Amino acid sequence: MARLASGAEVLKQARNAVAKANSAGELRQAQAVLLPLEFGLSLEQTAEAIGVSVGWACQLRRRFIRDGGRGEAGRAKPGGRRRENMTREEEAEFLAPFFEQAKTGGILVVGEIKQALDQRLGRRVALASAYNLLHRHGWRKLAPDKRHPRADVAAQEDWKKNSPTSSPKSTRRGRAKGRSG
Repeated sequence: MARLASGAEVLKQARNAVAKANSAGELRQAQAVLLPLEFGLSLEQTAEAIGVSVGWACQLRRRFIRDGGRGEAGRAKPGGRRRENMTREEEAEFLAPFFEQAKTGGILVVGEIKQALDQRLGRRVALASAYNLLHRHGWRKLAPDKRHPRADVAAQEDWKKNSPTSSPKSTRRGRAKGRSG
């Protein structure tokens, strides 16, 4: 004789889940609980009715019961930041002084941010963590200027005017004067 189906404590939630299912997966999960309890179907019959294997029907039932009747709708979706060091708000608060310094003409140095992050978290983190943190908050690495900020433009112009120039003929290697090719 087969065992009696468990999950009577979530039968009411299963009925509601069948009525409010937004996807085929949610409907199947609720039916995997509801059919054996309401209609006395075996696990094999339930699996055939909902169109999945016996093992999968069993998993759907166990998950629904384990989650207290919330089913797939109450479960966290894949993705997101499960192992975050700080919340988004804490990250924004942490980066605010660095962004303020950058707005007033300072340079955003990732190494300094990484050191501050190490100190804030109380452990060492990878440099990529600092770059990922900046990327999450809209910072991007800008291309350098065409000239150095401390460059002496007058000295550069003087060099251009007074530097020796080389003749195009003297730069040719192995060619005698007057001969071509």
